[in-house]
Amino acid sequence: MNLIDIRNLSIELQTATKPILAVDRVNLTMKEGEVRGLVGESGSGKSLLAQAIVGVLDDKWKVDADRFHWRGQDLMRLSPEERKVIISKDVAMIFQEPMACLDPTTTIGEQLEEAVDTEQLTGFFWQKRQQRKQAAITLLHKVGIKKHEVCVKSFPHQLTDALCQRVMIAMALARRPILLIADEPTAAMESTNQGQIFRLLASLNQLKNMSILLISHDLENVTHWTNSITVMYSGQFVEAGTTEQIFSQPYHPYTRALVDSSPKANMQIPSKSRLMTLPGSIPVLQHLPIGCRLGPRCPRAQQKCVRAPKIKNFHSQQVSCHFPLKDNYS
Repeated sequence: MNLIDIRNLSIELQTATKPILAVDRVNLTMKEGEVRGLVGESGSGKSLLAQAIVGVLDDKWKVDADRFHWRGQDLMRLSPEERKVIISKDVAMIFQEPMACLDPTTTIGEQLEEAVDTEQLTGFFWQKRQQRKQAAITLLHKVGIKKHEVCVKSFPHQLTDALCQRVMIAMALARRPILLIADEPTAAMESTNQGQIFRLLASLNQLKNMSILLISHDLENVTHWTNSITVMYSGQFVEAGTTEQIFSQPYHPYTRALVDSSPKANMQIPSKSRLMTLPGSIPVLQHLPIGCRLGPRCPRAQQKCVRAPKIKNFHSQQVSCHFPLKDNYS
């Protein structure tokens, strides 16, 4: 059974004039214990999709899907309140901007203690209070914060962005989720600290069988830590497959461009040479192209691309393209 199974999920932004389809019929499937990457440029809708799963989008966003199953249960048949109870218990998310997500009026220690799962506490109330404090310290150590004495007494504005990001990760782990959604979890960190956090997430997956949805704009970085990858562009599903398939044999022109822009995939080119890039930039929400949204930038675009492509399967690899690159690998 799939842990999460989403089919044709769309997210509309309600505006004063007309709704804007920010995410257009995206599919996402994850198995228990899987580490899946969700990759695309900034503005591709990755964070919106994650927030729709967690259920934290406000009223100006309308979410709809043909299928939205969590561990076999159809969440679209439930009320928003019932859906929130299920998701908040089993899913945790590390947000991209930690400073905006932490309570500025409460110390880090108090916020961490509040996040600790009550099911792991035993005894009388004074014993539970001490257990909460110890659990908070253990979580800080787990994410690499050794000087917990200073951290627990500090307010968010007294810490660096990198430390706040580690605190956010600790708060997410405090709930012992079945699925952890990590939205650019190391964006504010140096490369040495990034490796430490990724190794922590990998150990949680291996030891606790925690499923992880790792959101990133960096395809090369994601390939080191994931089993499978889903690629998005401008709110549309592009391609999905195993990490090896996506990196070594992409079928979509956009995925091919992401791979070509990676130094790891271009070891043979001379030093200081320019890497391959697509012309142009990702469209803004107010001016989305019709049909395939990559069309204005795609080197293989034809008249047929004014219609949205259907998903095709190539050896368990899903591709949404009228003219996939399958001929290059035949």
